[in-house]
Amino acid sequence: MKILALETSAKSVSVAVTEDDRVLCSAYQNTGLTHSRTLMPLLEGMLTPAGLTLSDIGLIAVAHGPGSFTGLRIGVSAAKGLAWARELPCCGVSTLEAMAQNLRHMDATVICAMDARRNQIYNAVFRCSGGTIQRVTEDRAIALSQLAQELQGDETEKIVLGDGAGLCYTYLLEQGISCRMAPAHLVMQNAVGVAMAARELAAVGKTVSAQALAPVYLRLSQAERERLAKGLPLTAQ
Repeated sequence: MKILALETSAKSVSVAVTEDDRVLCSAYQNTGLTHSRTLMPLLEGMLTPAGLTLSDIGLIAVAHGPGSFTGLRIGVSAAKGLAWARELPCCGVSTLEAMAQNLRHMDATVICAMDARRNQIYNAVFRCSGGTIQRVTEDRAIALSQLAQELQGDETEKIVLGDGAGLCYTYLLEQGISCRMAPAHLVMQNAVGVAMAARELAAVGKTVSAQALAPVYLRLSQAERERLAKGLPLTAQ
Protein backbone atom coordinates (compact mmCIF):
# COMPACT_ATOMS: atom_id res chain seq x y z
CA MET A 1 0.00 0.00 0.00
CA LYS A 2 1.24 3.44 -0.92
CA ILE A 3 1.14 6.03 1.89
CA LEU A 4 1.12 9.76 1.22
CA ALA A 5 2.49 11.63 4.25
CA LEU A 6 2.49 15.33 5.15
CA GLU A 7 4.65 17.09 7.79
CA THR A 8 3.88 20.72 8.66
CA SER A 9 4.41 20.79 12.44
CA ALA A 10 7.17 23.42 12.51
CA LYS A 11 9.02 25.82 10.19
CA SER A 12 9.90 23.18 7.61
CA VAL A 13 7.38 21.44 5.38
CA SER A 14 7.75 18.04 3.71
CA VAL A 15 5.80 15.42 1.80
CA ALA A 16 6.57 11.81 0.93
CA VAL A 17 5.14 8.66 -0.61
CA THR A 18 6.24 5.28 0.68
CA GLU A 19 5.31 1.71 -0.17
CA ASP A 20 6.04 -0.92 2.47
CA ASP A 21 9.45 0.17 3.79
CA ARG A 22 10.56 1.93 0.59
CA VAL A 23 10.55 5.68 -0.03
CA LEU A 24 9.16 6.21 -3.54
CA CYS A 25 9.54 9.99 -3.50
CA SER A 26 9.87 12.86 -1.06
CA ALA A 27 10.25 16.64 -1.02
CA TYR A 28 11.39 19.01 1.73
CA GLN A 29 11.46 22.77 2.06
CA ASN A 30 12.71 25.02 4.85
CA THR A 31 12.84 28.48 3.33
CA GLY A 32 10.66 30.40 5.78
CA LEU A 33 7.63 30.62 3.50
CA THR A 34 4.25 29.83 5.01
CA HIS A 35 2.94 26.30 4.67
CA SER A 36 -0.28 27.60 3.12
CA ARG A 37 1.85 28.76 0.16
CA THR A 38 4.26 25.84 -0.08
CA LEU A 39 2.51 22.60 0.87
CA MET A 40 0.29 21.91 -2.14
CA PRO A 41 2.83 23.07 -4.79
CA LEU A 42 5.45 20.91 -3.05
CA LEU A 43 3.07 17.95 -3.17
CA GLU A 44 2.23 18.42 -6.83
CA GLY A 45 5.89 18.94 -7.71
CA MET A 46 6.72 15.63 -6.03
CA LEU A 47 3.92 13.48 -7.43
CA THR A 48 4.03 14.57 -11.07
CA PRO A 49 7.70 13.71 -11.83
CA ALA A 50 7.25 10.41 -9.97
CA GLY A 51 4.34 9.47 -12.23
CA LEU A 52 1.98 9.21 -9.28
CA THR A 53 -1.51 10.57 -8.66
CA LEU A 54 -3.81 10.48 -5.66
CA SER A 55 -5.59 7.51 -7.23
CA ASP A 56 -2.45 5.47 -6.48
CA ILE A 57 -2.57 6.28 -2.76
CA GLY A 58 -4.11 3.92 -0.20
CA LEU A 59 -3.62 5.95 2.99
CA ILE A 60 -3.14 9.61 3.89
CA ALA A 61 -0.89 10.25 6.90
CA VAL A 62 -0.12 13.52 8.65
CA ALA A 63 1.82 14.68 11.69
CA HIS A 64 -1.13 15.78 13.82
CA GLY A 65 0.79 17.18 16.78
CA PRO A 66 2.30 18.46 18.85
CA GLY A 67 3.69 21.48 17.06
CA SER A 68 2.82 24.89 15.69
CA PHE A 69 -0.92 25.52 16.01
CA THR A 70 -1.10 27.08 12.55
CA GLY A 71 1.16 24.49 10.95
CA LEU A 72 -0.81 21.58 12.36
CA ARG A 73 -4.11 23.05 11.20
CA ILE A 74 -2.75 23.47 7.67
CA GLY A 75 -1.40 19.91 7.52
CA VAL A 76 -4.47 18.25 9.00
CA SER A 77 -6.84 20.30 6.83
CA ALA A 78 -4.87 19.36 3.71
CA ALA A 79 -4.90 15.67 4.68
CA LYS A 80 -8.65 15.77 5.31
CA GLY A 81 -9.27 17.45 1.96
CA LEU A 82 -7.13 14.96 0.05
CA ALA A 83 -8.77 11.98 1.71
CA TRP A 84 -12.39 13.08 1.94
CA ALA A 85 -13.46 12.97 -1.72
CA ARG A 86 -11.74 9.63 -2.31
CA GLU A 87 -12.89 8.16 1.02
CA LEU A 88 -9.31 7.23 1.87
CA PRO A 89 -8.40 6.19 5.41
CA CYS A 90 -6.25 8.60 7.37
CA CYS A 91 -3.64 8.22 10.06
CA GLY A 92 -2.76 10.99 12.48
CA VAL A 93 0.79 10.43 13.71
CA SER A 94 2.54 11.91 16.74
CA THR A 95 5.06 14.45 15.47
CA LEU A 96 7.53 13.22 18.08
CA GLU A 97 7.07 9.53 17.29
CA ALA A 98 7.54 10.23 13.58
CA MET A 99 10.68 12.21 14.44
CA ALA A 100 12.13 9.24 16.32
CA GLN A 101 11.99 7.23 13.08
CA ASN A 102 15.03 9.23 11.92
CA LEU A 103 17.18 7.35 14.45
CA ARG A 104 15.54 3.95 14.27
CA HIS A 105 18.84 2.43 13.17
CA MET A 106 20.66 3.62 16.31
CA ASP A 107 21.07 1.93 19.71
CA ALA A 108 20.38 4.88 22.00
CA THR A 109 17.91 6.84 24.08
CA VAL A 110 16.30 9.26 21.66
CA ILE A 111 15.13 12.60 23.04
CA CYS A 112 12.67 14.32 20.71
CA ALA A 113 12.28 18.04 21.38
CA MET A 114 10.31 20.88 19.84
CA ASP A 115 10.45 24.45 21.09
CA ALA A 116 7.04 25.07 22.70
CA ARG A 117 8.07 28.54 23.96
CA ARG A 118 6.97 29.80 27.37
CA ASN A 119 10.03 27.98 28.83
CA GLN A 120 8.72 24.61 27.69
CA ILE A 121 9.42 21.97 25.08
CA TYR A 122 7.17 19.43 23.45
CA ASN A 123 8.95 16.22 24.29
CA ALA A 124 8.86 12.46 24.21
CA VAL A 125 11.63 9.97 24.96
CA PHE A 126 12.15 6.73 23.04
CA ARG A 127 14.65 3.88 23.12
CA CYS A 128 15.91 2.63 19.79
CA SER A 129 17.56 -0.78 19.58
CA GLY A 130 17.98 -3.36 16.86
CA GLY A 131 15.86 -1.40 14.41
CA THR A 132 12.90 -1.07 16.79
CA ILE A 133 11.50 1.92 18.67
CA GLN A 134 10.11 1.69 22.20
CA ARG A 135 8.24 4.62 23.69
CA VAL A 136 9.47 5.60 27.18
CA THR A 137 7.23 8.63 27.82
CA GLU A 138 4.02 10.00 26.43
CA ASP A 139 4.02 13.19 24.38
CA ARG A 140 4.01 16.14 26.76
CA ALA A 141 4.74 19.85 27.14
CA ILE A 142 7.29 20.11 29.94
CA ALA A 143 9.99 22.37 31.33
CA LEU A 144 13.58 21.54 30.40
CA SER A 145 14.30 21.23 34.11
CA GLN A 146 11.78 18.39 34.41
CA LEU A 147 13.37 16.52 31.51
CA ALA A 148 16.83 16.97 33.02
CA GLN A 149 15.62 15.62 36.34
CA GLU A 150 14.17 12.53 34.65
CA LEU A 151 17.43 11.84 32.81
CA GLN A 152 19.71 12.17 35.83
CA GLY A 153 21.50 8.86 36.34
CA ASP A 154 20.61 7.51 32.89
CA GLU A 155 23.87 6.08 31.59
CA THR A 156 22.65 5.14 28.10
CA GLU A 157 23.81 7.04 25.05
CA LYS A 158 21.41 9.94 24.51
CA ILE A 159 20.76 11.64 21.18
CA VAL A 160 18.66 14.79 20.82
CA LEU A 161 16.73 15.74 17.69
CA GLY A 162 13.91 17.98 16.51
CA ASP A 163 13.59 21.70 15.90
CA GLY A 164 14.12 22.22 19.64
CA ALA A 165 17.20 20.00 19.75
CA GLY A 166 19.72 22.83 20.08
CA LEU A 167 17.86 24.36 23.02
CA CYS A 168 17.49 20.97 24.72
CA TYR A 169 21.08 19.86 24.03
CA THR A 170 22.58 23.02 25.50
CA TYR A 171 20.45 22.86 28.64
CA LEU A 172 21.15 19.18 29.31
CA LEU A 173 24.90 19.69 28.97
CA GLU A 174 24.70 22.60 31.41
CA GLN A 175 23.05 20.22 33.88
CA GLY A 176 25.87 17.70 33.49
CA ILE A 177 23.83 15.26 31.41
CA SER A 178 25.83 13.67 28.62
CA CYS A 179 24.12 13.73 25.21
CA ARG A 180 24.80 14.56 21.60
CA MET A 181 22.93 16.09 18.70
CA ALA A 182 21.61 13.94 15.89
CA PRO A 183 23.50 14.38 12.59
CA ALA A 184 22.42 17.56 10.80
CA HIS A 185 20.62 15.67 8.02
CA LEU A 186 18.57 13.70 10.58
CA VAL A 187 17.85 16.32 13.21
CA MET A 188 14.61 17.70 11.74
CA GLN A 189 11.22 16.02 11.50
CA ASN A 190 10.13 14.97 8.00
CA ALA A 191 7.30 13.30 6.15
CA VAL A 192 9.22 10.06 5.58
CA GLY A 193 9.15 9.47 9.34
CA VAL A 194 5.41 10.21 9.36
CA ALA A 195 4.84 7.59 6.66
CA MET A 196 6.94 4.97 8.44
CA ALA A 197 5.11 5.51 11.73
CA ALA A 198 1.74 5.46 9.93
CA ARG A 199 2.56 2.14 8.32
CA GLU A 200 2.96 0.56 11.76
CA LEU A 201 -0.25 2.14 13.05
CA ALA A 202 -2.24 1.07 10.01
CA ALA A 203 -1.00 -2.51 10.41
CA VAL A 204 -2.84 -2.70 13.76
CA GLY A 205 -5.95 -0.94 12.53
CA LYS A 206 -5.24 2.52 13.97
CA THR A 207 -6.66 4.59 11.13
CA VAL A 208 -9.55 7.07 11.07
CA SER A 209 -11.85 8.63 8.53
CA ALA A 210 -11.12 12.04 7.04
CA GLN A 211 -14.01 13.41 9.11
CA ALA A 212 -12.51 12.12 12.38
CA LEU A 213 -8.94 13.28 11.73
CA ALA A 214 -8.02 16.12 14.11
CA PRO A 215 -4.92 17.94 15.41
CA VAL A 216 -3.47 17.23 18.86
CA TYR A 217 -2.20 20.43 20.47
CA LEU A 218 -1.26 19.25 24.02
CA ARG A 219 -2.00 22.69 25.45
CA LEU A 220 -4.31 25.65 24.88
CA SER A 221 -3.54 28.29 22.26
CA GLN A 222 -2.59 31.82 23.34
CA ALA A 223 -6.03 33.10 22.37
CA GLU A 224 -7.68 30.41 24.50
CA ARG A 225 -5.41 31.19 27.45
CA GLU A 226 -6.27 34.87 27.18
CA ARG A 227 -10.00 34.10 27.15
CA LEU A 228 -9.67 31.96 30.27
CA ALA A 229 -7.62 34.67 32.01
CA LYS A 230 -10.51 37.07 31.40
CA GLY A 231 -13.02 34.57 32.79
CA LEU A 232 -14.50 33.93 29.35
CA PRO A 233 -15.46 30.53 27.87
CA LEU A 234 -12.99 28.97 25.44
CA THR A 235 -15.33 29.58 22.50
CA ALA A 236 -17.64 32.47 21.81
CA GLN A 237 -21.27 31.73 22.60
